[in-house]
Amino acid sequence: MRLTKPRIAPVADANLTPDQAEILKPMADTGRVLNIFRTMVNAPKAARGFLAWGNYVLSRRNDLPAREREIVILRIGYLCRSGYEWAQHVQIGLRAGLTDAEITAIKKGPEAPNWSAADAALLRASDELHRDQFVTDA
Repeated sequence: MRLTKPRIAPVADANLTPDQAEILKPMADTGRVLNIFRTMVNAPKAARGFLAWGNYVLSRRNDLPAREREIVILRIGYLCRSGYEWAQHVQIGLRAGLTDAEITAIKKGPEAPNWSAADAALLRASDELHRDQFVTDA
């Protein structure tokens, strides 16, 4: 069953502890703190760890190119029916070079026409990981 409200509420600015405010400051300085991060700061140690990992994944230091990364994130977000993840990463995917048609085709999966062999393999690997928690050699 889908939720109608969050299990863990995002922390409003007025309720932030100094530690939580410090964690969110870099985002606040850019003008917008997404609710996912406001929720994470309920557990500051976990938020710091996640942000370090997330910043790496979304950076150029990551060996997986941004376009391919977003294909995988969007496919998993779609398969998990995560509207929040999907909405956030559609915009990131567009900035990473995905087209509107490709984003629509991500919902159809690896059998959608016009995927390159490499892109279809990413989608198949995402499907396997979601379904079986395992990716085959193929």
